[in-house]
Formats: sequence, C-alpha cells, structure tokens
Amino acid sequence: MKKRYDPISGKSGAIIEDVMATPEVANLPFELNMRIRLCVEEVVENVVNYAYDSGSGYMAVETCLCAGVWQIRFEDAGVPFNPLDKDDPDITLSAEDRPIGGLGIFLCKQMMDHVEYHYEDGCNVLIMEKKIENFV
Repeated sequence: MKKRYDPISGKSGAIIEDVMATPEVANLPFELNMRIRLCVEEVVENVVNYAYDSGSGYMAVETCLCAGVWQIRFEDAGVPFNPLDKDDPDITLSAEDRPIGGLGIFLCKQMMDHVEYHYEDGCNVLIMEKKIENFV
C-alpha cells in the first residue's frame, strides 16, 4: 500500500484504519495486530498533531511485506524531528515522577524489530519493521 494524505488535519483515524486494513496486518493474530496498531497510532498521532504548525500538511505512508518482514514507511514535510534522539523514559519511576512524553516511541522501539529515522529532501522519514513470517 502506498498512499498520500493531504491535508492530514483530522485524518488520524482514516490513516490508521487504512494501514491496519492491509492484508499483511489485518490477518495477523490479535495480540500481534494490536502491538502493530499501537505503534502505527503513535506515529500517526504525533505527525498529525505536532509536525505542522498550522495543523495541515501531508503524510505519505507506504507498507510492504518482503521476506517475512512487514515494513511501514512514514514521510512528512513537517518540522524536522527525530523521535529516536530522545532518551528512553525511566520506566522504573512511577507515572507521577516521569516527565510527560516519550513513552509512545519507547514502546514502538520495544515492540517493533527495527525502527529508524532519517531526514531526506526536506522530509522526516520514519521506518518501522516487524518480522511476521511465521504468521502469513
């Protein structure tokens, strides 16, 4: 699947549902599907809510299954931001003692097999991969 959403304002739900409806993910066991969904929601919500000062802009999403690995690539031309640069939260602290933010991308790094970020041609690019060869 390859799709561009422009503008993205108010389209978080539609983007997430499009990604989760791809056959490679839709037919996975429930627990694995929910882990992937959480990661997709985290990235989409962050881009929709924070990438563009005006709240409008585009997001391109591309998914593929190759050699048993499901890959999703998110691209936006919003404010340059590498979520992987942020330190992982100290999950040994109570919720009250932890600073707000950072838990979502931490969960993505824990649940996915590979997460990478780079900035190219004026765009943020975040790629996540999950091995699903035993489930398809």
